[in-house]
Amino acid sequence: MLKILGLSLYGPLAASTRYRLEQYIPGLSECGIDLQVHHLLGDEYLRSRFQGKKIPLATVIQAGCKRLSHIFRRHQFDAYIVHCELFPLIPGWLERLLLVKPYIYDFDDAFYLKYRIGNLRALRPLLGNKFNTVIAGAAAVTAGNRGLNTYAQQINTNSHVLPTVVDVQRYHNVKKSEGAAFTVGWIGSPSTSKYLPELVRPLSVLGSEGPVRLIVVGGIAPKIENIEVIQVEWEEEKEIAYINSFDVGLMPLADDEWARGKCAFKLIQYMACGVPVIASRVGANIDVVQSDNGVLVRTEDEWIKALRKMRNQPLMRQQMGRAGRRRIEDKYSLQRNVPLLAGIINNVIDRQMHGA
Repeated sequence: MLKILGLSLYGPLAASTRYRLEQYIPGLSECGIDLQVHHLLGDEYLRSRFQGKKIPLATVIQAGCKRLSHIFRRHQFDAYIVHCELFPLIPGWLERLLLVKPYIYDFDDAFYLKYRIGNLRALRPLLGNKFNTVIAGAAAVTAGNRGLNTYAQQINTNSHVLPTVVDVQRYHNVKKSEGAAFTVGWIGSPSTSKYLPELVRPLSVLGSEGPVRLIVVGGIAPKIENIEVIQVEWEEEKEIAYINSFDVGLMPLADDEWARGKCAFKLIQYMACGVPVIASRVGANIDVVQSDNGVLVRTEDEWIKALRKMRNQPLMRQQMGRAGRRRIEDKYSLQRNVPLLAGIINNVIDRQMHGA
């Protein structure tokens, strides 16, 4: 059995760790591949970051030493999968030096922008091209959407689209009775809550016309006049039930370079539960949403029009929900992705063995 070390940046509290690495463990095992996942920064780090707290430097150093000990067990593994980043704040050439086995680089966000824009842009002269260097040195690259793959292929031709997907045997639709309030929902994290203000005016307008409820799962809900806003903590065992309480799932995004790297995972979760969607016409959203399962919008007025359409046509919502579920089964399921990832891993090992 092949042994692969998955090196995630964050612990399982991060959706990308769960959905791009950990959920593959059983399926890959059936393909003769033993994937073992080890994270650098654990769940306590993420919880502290979301709460605005600082992690003691000693804890970070200890995490780094633990990661190095896993990497240097070179004889125990045939290859690595590096998800996001091996170590923050170190140059790409050093990461490549530390990776003593062939590696697959996996990413589901525009991480190549991390040291070019935003809070860390001062490091651009030193680290601006870090991810280009890491991508160039990879035996293969798995990118979460078509746009990310296009970027990666400019640097490494052995790059593949591997969308972030769900286990359709776990995600399911629960038939719900029509409530008094039209219920829309959003699921995410505090860091992605920054896109929610785009919904304030459209939902306020809709709320002035009749009862509307917004459920925000895992994020920070904005204040919106005329509607009921419910903010709940994300819990893994409850997330599917929360999604099933939505009449419509929402995914607002800004049209900027970072957002265009998003993998539309919220939409995939909603649609897997048979929930129709409204989303910003940005990035991977355009690939996931089709006219029979949701609506893509650009402006506030288009948001209002789409919300009204969904509110006023419950039969259409049901039809869109069923179409969305079929699309996830066909294109965005774990069952479809496991053979794809297994094939990429086997190809990497075969090329290593034959000196390609």
